[in-house]
Amino acid sequence: MSFDDVEILFAEDSLDDAMLTMRALKKSGFANTVHHVKDGAEALNFIYGKGEYAGRDLKKHPKLILLDLKMPKISGLEVLEKIKSDPEFKSIPIVILTSSKEDPDIQKCYALGANSYIAKPVESDNFFEAIKGIGLYWIILSQLPD
Repeated sequence: MSFDDVEILFAEDSLDDAMLTMRALKKSGFANTVHHVKDGAEALNFIYGKGEYAGRDLKKHPKLILLDLKMPKISGLEVLEKIKSDPEFKSIPIVILTSSKEDPDIQKCYALGANSYIAKPVESDNFFEAIKGIGLYWIILSQLPD
């Protein structure tokens, strides 16, 4: 897979949570087009074609960004704010996938333009169903601008 074929950009610093989410996406048939990044700086480098992503076709946007909030280097909130304030990228749906159920986090994410906010379910079966539902809705059902 080249970086131009990425349909889901997945930003998560916890390797355990990343493995669980990737396994759920794979079981749901979405893993072939997912690119995992480990922090907010790498997520922005991917979107803006910088660093190791220099030369990526910037006209090919991911169809969905799954974004953790608490990440090193640049937080998920900062990534969300940067992408949603950029006319070139603001139409990319961003789903916050986090362990935080704090109301201020939820309020701030929606104020910055998050399309959905999902608190990671602790129970494995519920987590798989949540990830499957995210993939089905945002990749299969939702119509997005080209």
